[in-house]
Amino acid sequence: MKTSLPERSEHVADQLARITSVIRELVDDLAMLILFGSYARGDWVNDRYVEGDVVYSYQSDFDLLVVTENRATVEGEARLAGIIDRRLRRFDLDRPSANVIVEDIEHLNKDLQRGNYFYADVTREGVLLFDNGRHTLAEPGPVDPVEMQRHARDDFEHWFTGASRFQVQAEEAVARDWNNNAAFLLHQATERFLSAVILTFARYKPKTHDIERLDRQASNLHPDFFTVFPRASDQQKRCFDLLRKAYIDARYKRDYAITREELEYLAARVRKLQELTKRVCEEKIAGMG
Repeated sequence: MKTSLPERSEHVADQLARITSVIRELVDDLAMLILFGSYARGDWVNDRYVEGDVVYSYQSDFDLLVVTENRATVEGEARLAGIIDRRLRRFDLDRPSANVIVEDIEHLNKDLQRGNYFYADVTREGVLLFDNGRHTLAEPGPVDPVEMQRHARDDFEHWFTGASRFQVQAEEAVARDWNNNAAFLLHQATERFLSAVILTFARYKPKTHDIERLDRQASNLHPDFFTVFPRASDQQKRCFDLLRKAYIDARYKRDYAITREELEYLAARVRKLQELTKRVCEEKIAGMG
């Protein structure tokens, strides 16, 4: 485990120190805070791409592993991640955004000993931002490439197949003008495609239905996913927000409203997500053997 940032990431040292302070205040049983991913490796991106006549920009997020002393804190991971996100926004610390994973020290060490390749990579490439000094990380067990590939293929096939079925149902609902049903089904397809990506790359599934959080994590794993749901215009932001809220609102709220045109736009973006998920995950799996 490293204790200093790579040279290319040194410009965010002060921001990470402030983020660490915020998380320490919010997490009473914080054992460790580890920066992993692109900023820990020094290969973060801040780039632009062109789609049609529009230029879009994107930027890697901070990936943070919050290691707690108690399992109970982990059970509220989604709620805690949301609290941290809102607090960082309040202090203007949300650019880059922070993707937060929560794990307790006991389960983290068990996963390391079992050869979990995601956590092995985190401890090998990560930067230790905080350590309360009361715990030691286990030595990672051996990683079997064949077993790793098998798990990745199984995870991909399960989640990709389920997502594709929801997508078919969603497009049928769009054609029948069952708008709210279509929005919910598109949300489910999106959630599962993004979960397929995260599981294939990391063998980890965030405990959340929030597709904004899942989208950010998938984009950090492979930058092509930044292009799936652009939020440059007010209309693009509105459509993504309608999709994000569809998990609850499209089923239970009478005032949820989405148009045929918005659904057709979102269906096209989810088709792009499907194509990208298949290509990127199959490339990743092929490279594991």
